[in-house]
Amino acid sequence: MRREACLLLLRLTGYELVLYMKVTEHLTRANGKTLFSFEVLPPKKGENIKNLFSNIEPLMEFNPPFIDVTYHREEYVYRQHPNGFLEKKTVRKRPGTVGICAAIKNRFDVDTVPHLICGGFSKEETENALIDLHFLGIDNVLALRGDPIKSEGHFKPDPDGHAYAADLIGQVANLNKGEYLDEEQDETWATNFCIGTAGYPEKHFESPNYGADLRYLKHKVDRGAEYIVTQMFFDNEQFFNFEKRCREAGITVPIIPGLKPLTTKSQLTMLPRSFYLNIPEELADAVHLAPDNPAAREIGIEWCINQSKELMAHGVPCLHYYSMGKSESIRRVAAALF
Repeated sequence: MRREACLLLLRLTGYELVLYMKVTEHLTRANGKTLFSFEVLPPKKGENIKNLFSNIEPLMEFNPPFIDVTYHREEYVYRQHPNGFLEKKTVRKRPGTVGICAAIKNRFDVDTVPHLICGGFSKEETENALIDLHFLGIDNVLALRGDPIKSEGHFKPDPDGHAYAADLIGQVANLNKGEYLDEEQDETWATNFCIGTAGYPEKHFESPNYGADLRYLKHKVDRGAEYIVTQMFFDNEQFFNFEKRCREAGITVPIIPGLKPLTTKSQLTMLPRSFYLNIPEELADAVHLAPDNPAAREIGIEWCINQSKELMAHGVPCLHYYSMGKSESIRRVAAALF
């Protein structure tokens, strides 16, 4: 039975389907109410998944309609043998997202959004991952180019993979039309993925200017992206200006702001270095003068609450929080808002 027919049958029989939907469907059903969502890291290799669950559980009281699961690609290390030769070894520090998304969905009855990246994947491996996700009933993906690995310095695609997120989005969109890589396949089934993509209020660090960055974002939407989640930011004016430029460029899909409360003094330098973002002087000065990390965390939480309140008043469809593996600060922010 087709998905649309199942939805109609549920409505006719008096049942409401609130789970296992597209991100865009969750946003539509909210009828203007700002939703709460967050992103988690896969556990490190060998770590018990219960640690991940324990960080998710405190946030479930705020009814997130979906949870994002990041993907961390492999790294390369060089190991020296007794004879002096160096051996290049591929190391995966965290497991993939397919099984983790299925485990979270099963444990918490919530939609999951696995991140798909270009780096480290061939087109065939991407298709196989999408087939597995479709089989498991996971109908949302966030398609990203991904970061370069540390040993390479700049991004290098897989020899048979995608160099740009727009092309990855195009592959997912083609699969939604039943177009697989194997053109000789006799019978194919169309998937039903809702495709998200990333946006950068302060522009992607590799873009030469804001105009070029916006054109590339528009291209990703034209290829099939149905909503945008932004990189974290700490100045709401950056988001408001970004949203305005998007609308003027003809980008009409929902734009979800991504936020993170500062939690340590060292993040004043770590976050700008890692994510190429600006921290407002007022926030930076307050955190710099904080006597210790607990005091800095209180400042970061309060700033994030005020940021969130202003964005909610602006009417954003959802507030998306980057947990980086720890949920307590986000729980306190959510408790003040939802």
